[in-house]
Amino acid sequence: MPDALYETHIRSLPLIHKGKVRDIYAVDDQRMLIVTTDRLSAFDVVMPTPIPGKGRVLTAVSNFWFGRLRHILPNHLTGDRAEDVVAPEERDQVAGRAVVVRRLKALPVEAIVRGYLVGSGWADYKNTGSVCGIPLPPGLEQAGRLPEPLFTPSTKAAVGEHDVNIDFARCEAILGKALAAQVRDASLALYKEAAEYAATRGILIADTKFEFGLDEKGQLTLIDEALTPDSSRFWPADEYRVGANPPSFDKQYVRDWLTDSGWNKQAPGPEIPEAVVRKTAEKYAEALRRLTA
Repeated sequence: MPDALYETHIRSLPLIHKGKVRDIYAVDDQRMLIVTTDRLSAFDVVMPTPIPGKGRVLTAVSNFWFGRLRHILPNHLTGDRAEDVVAPEERDQVAGRAVVVRRLKALPVEAIVRGYLVGSGWADYKNTGSVCGIPLPPGLEQAGRLPEPLFTPSTKAAVGEHDVNIDFARCEAILGKALAAQVRDASLALYKEAAEYAATRGILIADTKFEFGLDEKGQLTLIDEALTPDSSRFWPADEYRVGANPPSFDKQYVRDWLTDSGWNKQAPGPEIPEAVVRKTAEKYAEALRRLTA
């Protein structure tokens, strides 16, 4: 496996923020550098063991979707090379895993689209017959495809805290009715086109999370990451069965190991065994291979 990058040490640019996975630096007043490390977050805890190559996979997958979906909505990429905005001795930290983006006003809502009934949506449906306040027909099964994709927004939580699902009325109260409708419609359009394409590559996108920002003219823009194994639930189509949660091309493999390990899901997380790290890295890489062929 390739060497892992757990955290960056870029001295030539001011550090703005260190997130669960990404380190963000200021390039100038108009641009930022986003470096996707190999850190892995599970159950809202950053694990001490990185997944080698994960950051490059996430960057490549995001860039693929940014290019493929830009006719629906503009994205935050500037087109500048990450290697050109850091010192020469820092280029190995950004090669293949960093992008230069426009500095935009991020919206305080995460846009989640669900195409299948799984995870917290399945739990909500079993208890209430609805998902995030949206009524659904009776008799649906776990992992079943929903009649139509659902837009189920959430508020963004700080590191170590859980996002909170909200209904559309709350989303309107936060963003305003016009912008909330625009975010909803863009999210559904992005998901539907991506899901149709992914299905031709043997991947079902069960659900995904988008983030948006506004530029200086107020234009809605896709930011952060797009349709990656970290922000989405990817299922292999040939292993999909209704009634059970299929295996996925993401960190679910390590989440399952963590659950079986007896860890209490509180920080700090445990060291992850090499075999689990290797298998998880393979799953991320397989998602990239399938999508981009």
